[in-house]
Amino acid sequence: MPSAHVPRSGSPLDSAVAKVFRRVVPLFVVMLICNQLNRSNIGYAQTHLETDVGIGAAAYGLGAGLFFVAYAIFELPSNVLMERYGPKVWLTRIMVSWGAVSAAMAFVNGPEMFYVLRFLLGVAEAGFFPAIIFYFSRWLPGSHRGRATAMFVAGSSIAAAISGPVSGPLLSLHGFLGFAGWQWLFGLEGLLSIVVGCVAYRLLDSKIEDAKWLSAPEQEALSASVRLEDDARRAEAGAKAASVSRWRLLLHPQVLVFCGIYFAIQLSIYANTFWLPSIVRRIEGTNDVTVGLLSSLPWICAVIAMYLAGRASDRMGRSKPLLIFSLLVAAGGTYLAAIASPVVALVFLCVAAMGFKSASPLFWTIPQGTMHPAVLAPAIALVNSLGNLGGFVAPYGFGLVKEATGQVTYGLYALALSSLVGAALVLLVRRDRSLTGPTQPPEAPETPQPRPGPEAGPASPRPAS
Repeated sequence: MPSAHVPRSGSPLDSAVAKVFRRVVPLFVVMLICNQLNRSNIGYAQTHLETDVGIGAAAYGLGAGLFFVAYAIFELPSNVLMERYGPKVWLTRIMVSWGAVSAAMAFVNGPEMFYVLRFLLGVAEAGFFPAIIFYFSRWLPGSHRGRATAMFVAGSSIAAAISGPVSGPLLSLHGFLGFAGWQWLFGLEGLLSIVVGCVAYRLLDSKIEDAKWLSAPEQEALSASVRLEDDARRAEAGAKAASVSRWRLLLHPQVLVFCGIYFAIQLSIYANTFWLPSIVRRIEGTNDVTVGLLSSLPWICAVIAMYLAGRASDRMGRSKPLLIFSLLVAAGGTYLAAIASPVVALVFLCVAAMGFKSASPLFWTIPQGTMHPAVLAPAIALVNSLGNLGGFVAPYGFGLVKEATGQVTYGLYALALSSLVGAALVLLVRRDRSLTGPTQPPEAPETPQPRPGPEAGPASPRPAS
């Protein structure tokens, strides 16, 4: 929904928002980079795990996917505990625990241990993404959440872009101090997450009132803005929504449509996350370092596309048309990659990545603006949990396909089809009074002000109508 209070240039609210963008958003980006590095580094270690530990394509795909099964099971409980203990404590717990489990991957000695550690990594990470999205809803006016979410989600593409150049040299440490290169990869990246988690504990605050880096007027203005929007949304939803159980709302058809859309997006994201290095290895003359460098190209293109899509969405004030377009681009790029030669396929995978990665931040602006505050946190957790099951289906399915056929062509066909289905589901997104109240929000208490500067970010997209 549109913000009920747009910060006035030079006002305490404008200053507070700018400080959040300088202090909190970059920290969350770094945390997500660590998250994605630890989640996806097995893609670069795959061939070494097969050689040294005996983990074949199907076992690798199953282990990669088990992460998401655990993530889905523990996402909602983790989010509830986050609300109880606060983001400061809970996000630190998440980061330190996933770093420890990731580091333990350096001692994998067979498929069974691989399965167990991947499942535990999912348990450790569960709740991270919805906790960040919920944090934004408690710390930023609606006019800035779209840019903040886009910047945060861009961290996953940044991680994917740098993971190849980082993983290649780490894998080349093979034999140093008696450890294999893949052991250095898991150990050092896990340790990095632990360190960043400790830093986050020092820098984060659970409530605006706890932030000593905000002046008293800034705290008051920011709290009032967020509270005003919550009150306005509750007024829109009316007494009917207030009397409906939050658990019943979680089963609302519109929420399930969100789950289906996000599932389609995640299929493409994680199929490429875990299998892109394998696809790139089809190019003749590649090694660990060149595979890492070439695998970064689609994600670099995705970062640029995400930024442009975010700006376009802010200017249009609607995310829905751009989300449909992004999913169609993903479908077209993936299909063409399946029928092209290895070198040309990499070009089309760059196009596909621009589509499915842009779709993710565009998608999240819609639920944030259409869900009632009373169900926002658990609903986001549900959508993220069920959608992330695509992270199980994609790598495991690709593993089965590759083991059966020796290639991943049919898997790419399936991904193209899933993106088309996701685009069709976006057409089913509608406003519903049980989730959002009347189509038009109550009149804002203040007249519109000039657009905020780039540091604070432009207005977030309005929810699709």
